[in-house]
Amino acid sequence: MVAITPGIAVVFAVVLAALVLFVTEPVPVDITAIGVMVTLMLVAPASEALVAVGLLDAPIELISYDEGLSGFANAATITVLAMFVLSEGVQRTGVIQLLGAKIAAVTRESETRQLGATIGVVAPISGFINNTAAVAILLPMVTDLAERGRTSPSKLLLPLSYASMFGGTLTLIGTSTNILASDLYARLTGQPPFGMFEFTALGAVVAVVGTAYLLTVGRTLTPARIKPRTDLTEEFQMAEYLTEVFVRQDSPLVGERVADALAESRFDVDLLQLIRDGEVFLEPLGPKQIRAGDVFTVRTDRATLVDLLDAEGLDIVPARVTEEELEAGGRGQNLVEVVVAPGSSLVDESLASASFRQRYDATVLALRRGGELIRRRMDNVPLRVGDTLLVQATTDSVERLDTNRDFIVAQEIERHDYRESKIPIAIGIVALVVAVAAVDVVPIVVSALAGALAMVLTGCLRPGEVYDSVQWDVIFLLAGVIPLGIALERTGAAELIADFVVLTADVFPMLGVLAVFYLLTALLTNVISNNASVVLMVPVAIEAAGALGANPFSFVIAVTFAASTAFMTPVGYQTNLFVYGPGGYRFTDYVRVGAPLQLLFALVTTLGIAVFFPLS
Repeated sequence: MVAITPGIAVVFAVVLAALVLFVTEPVPVDITAIGVMVTLMLVAPASEALVAVGLLDAPIELISYDEGLSGFANAATITVLAMFVLSEGVQRTGVIQLLGAKIAAVTRESETRQLGATIGVVAPISGFINNTAAVAILLPMVTDLAERGRTSPSKLLLPLSYASMFGGTLTLIGTSTNILASDLYARLTGQPPFGMFEFTALGAVVAVVGTAYLLTVGRTLTPARIKPRTDLTEEFQMAEYLTEVFVRQDSPLVGERVADALAESRFDVDLLQLIRDGEVFLEPLGPKQIRAGDVFTVRTDRATLVDLLDAEGLDIVPARVTEEELEAGGRGQNLVEVVVAPGSSLVDESLASASFRQRYDATVLALRRGGELIRRRMDNVPLRVGDTLLVQATTDSVERLDTNRDFIVAQEIERHDYRESKIPIAIGIVALVVAVAAVDVVPIVVSALAGALAMVLTGCLRPGEVYDSVQWDVIFLLAGVIPLGIALERTGAAELIADFVVLTADVFPMLGVLAVFYLLTALLTNVISNNASVVLMVPVAIEAAGALGANPFSFVIAVTFAASTAFMTPVGYQTNLFVYGPGGYRFTDYVRVGAPLQLLFALVTTLGIAVFFPLS
């Protein structure tokens, strides 16, 4: 048993602090990761200062400065960055959207066909473009599929997320987790990194089992939280919050600009549109001067409306405001759902502090956070990843929201900038990247970078779009946590944890110990980042395999698959957060549907590893 040294104690303290911060998220996880990296590099100079004053016998060096910064130059980090660019190049051609239109024509109103098509499309796609990007691209298609087929989107969106995860286990490039695990394995064992299709057979078995579960037991357990979509105002229960009001001759608002009237109002109210002499006026309404006889569509609650009518000289127009009315007018007004994306600059901002209305010429009517609906006093609510906003905006504004990396517009919109002529080129580039890496002509990092460059040179992507395509929070997360893996291995902390896990070999056979690693990693991944759990568990798995005389590759594969499939919480994987708001899910829905699937995968994956890879 390894003795607990000061270095090990410090690493454990850093790991514990990181886990608490990853779970509670007082700051984004990528900021926590950078904090971990900086802390590890500062331990040596801090300990030297303590030695100088006699508080410590010897300095503690966990990692060198070069090792601390190595995450930014790591092959895994660069490969993941290049894969984001490749995924964006494919997305810009519109090939996924064309595929969605074809599928909708076949599935019609059959929920079984819709579910089968959703899983059948996202799983293989996730094997070849980043699975997080696959869900972001396909989410609007799936919600439209549900709308056309009169199916609850809740029945399709959770399977979309789950299928993208097990689809990501089909190839090396399916998830950033696979790429990171491959790099860690090669560095710690001196063996070659994973091949492109080295675990595809196991991934295919897992995907078949996962698909069968989602089409049977999972389908029964998945709730229909949102009714089949007919009218977004009904879906967000806006009947009590949308009203038309008439400006009387004696109203004190007559002659004022709309912007000034709103600025001085003490009421929680939004003016959505103006109807004057039969003509509909939309955002921006601020410069308009209010006249007697104007009819405004307003968002407010009933109690506020009563006070507003008395104070501002207004009368109610006795008519129910529907989605169709809000989308009326000649300037392409739309009512859409918009999801706050991971890495969005609006996270922890409010609508007011982000100047959302002025920035996007759009009005937020309601906010859905999982199963919770917020329809009043929204302006100062801090936004979170996965929040779904019901937005009224012009077609131009919706298209700007759709191209903005801060958001995912959760329904198909008419887009005119897809580069359909580039579809064969983009698909050919991805195929070539995969083929070159598969035959091991050059490392995956080189082929992926070459593919990213080819996307720009062939016009599939414009140069400026390259930087927008990268999820920089994932890149900084990887760069920040990689040094933690180095510290765990160098200090002996990984070996110490492995010694405790190896004790289970007194109770379980080697296959049972493998299952323990899968379950430990899966539980960890459901509360912290998948990449962070790989960094923590891969060194431990390699040490444990060495102590047992087992094949380290088999143990690392168990960790990799477990980290790539976090089904039990909305925070376990980014794709789970993508669908949390649009599906109207509750936290418990992930446990109900995901826990049986997690246990099923623990059994199938460990048995599959024993079949496809030698345990010893």
